[in-house]
Amino acid sequence: MESESGTEGQRRPVVATERGSVRGVTGERGVAAFRGIPYAASPVGALRFAPPAPPTGWPGVRDAAHAGPDVPQGPSRLAVVTGPHETHGDEEGCLTLNVWSPEGALEPGAAPRAVLVWFHGGGFTTGSGGWDWYDGARLAALGGIVVVTANYRLGPLGWLYLPEIGANNLGSRDQAAVLYWVRDNIASFGGDPALITVGGQSAGAYCALCLAADPGTRPLVRRVIAESGPWGLAPQEPAEAAEVAAAYLRLRGVRHPSELREMPAERLVSAYGRLSAERARPGEVAPQMYPVLGGAGLPVAPLAAVAAGGLDGTDVLLGSTQDEITAFRAASPAGFPVEGATERVFGAGVTDIASRCAERGRPAYAYRFTRRPPGDDGTLGATHCSEIPFLFGNFEAFAEAPMLGPVDESDRALARVFGGALASFVATGRPDGGEGGGKDEGRGPWRAYEPGAGAQVRRFGSQGR
Repeated sequence: MESESGTEGQRRPVVATERGSVRGVTGERGVAAFRGIPYAASPVGALRFAPPAPPTGWPGVRDAAHAGPDVPQGPSRLAVVTGPHETHGDEEGCLTLNVWSPEGALEPGAAPRAVLVWFHGGGFTTGSGGWDWYDGARLAALGGIVVVTANYRLGPLGWLYLPEIGANNLGSRDQAAVLYWVRDNIASFGGDPALITVGGQSAGAYCALCLAADPGTRPLVRRVIAESGPWGLAPQEPAEAAEVAAAYLRLRGVRHPSELREMPAERLVSAYGRLSAERARPGEVAPQMYPVLGGAGLPVAPLAAVAAGGLDGTDVLLGSTQDEITAFRAASPAGFPVEGATERVFGAGVTDIASRCAERGRPAYAYRFTRRPPGDDGTLGATHCSEIPFLFGNFEAFAEAPMLGPVDESDRALARVFGGALASFVATGRPDGGEGGGKDEGRGPWRAYEPGAGAQVRRFGSQGR
């Protein structure tokens, strides 16, 4: 690794990748950040609706101080609980990733660190690995791990099902390409390619488990973290996906699917928004386009893959929030059925997956996140997405989030415990390290889930809330 000084003596480390060198930025915790690194070519022109292609190399040293553009997308339906976030969508340069290396990891002779590859949520429709919500500096420093976040194609750009033109679970293919990039390049950033944890929240959790179980990517994954995965959501059947694609083509007035490659991305995204509104049903959590069963990266349904041993040899940690479904009720209050929905869509799958792992002799750690915002009258509770600020410790990025509200010292302590436990799991396969790690006062270490034991789901919540 080379290094140079920037403004005010800020260190600018330089790291070599297979496609060229990148210059990062070292922050106040000694964590080196490298943002906006291409892992695939821009999906434009003939590459729109095509599997990810290798990126073009670059001469000299590429500046990696800033994240790349977001994948084109519409507004998030959960902004009512997460708070708003500006999006800057552009297909050109959107397939990028970001790496945070903890202090000392880039020094010559340093022991390689475990790696967390994190995929954002957003209902397969919105989000970006480059947002400050997912800045990995605090988590990397807390656990001494390398953190990677990434963009992947969303909405119609990532999940439109038109196999005849190559549109086949393209979001999943992008995520697989991220893992291959990490395998081939992460050693240069101080990471250990043999110790990769793939993780994510919501849609990202669903995809993380699929990546861990799919034969094509399974050899790359040592551990998996799945937060608030919608396990009650069955993969989209090919016939249903084809029906949605046909409706989308009619809405766009397209006679041949290849015409979609010539349209501005904004028109494709806006048409998806109209399609979603027209086909919306009260209480529906599923988006119109999401991973298709039998398509790339999803040979069998996630729960079926687990039951068949798809996670054998993989360490597993997963959980949900206490009141997941209130976020969707807030986003679409009319006619939303609440009773039992949190457990049916999110919670039951946690214990189901953990039980399946235990039956096959693999430890799985399960949690329930219970912290609710101060003054909450029960409208939100510990809603969907509410644990994200506590994993990454980026409270300031959620200043306008109703799901968070004012933060006190007990919340900061909770972030150290929750983030520390998950970072420890990434490093060792056990959630018992970090600042507080998996130990709660008076309850001892976090033990693996055992069916029927009744006390193996660890609860995380701020004191008095």
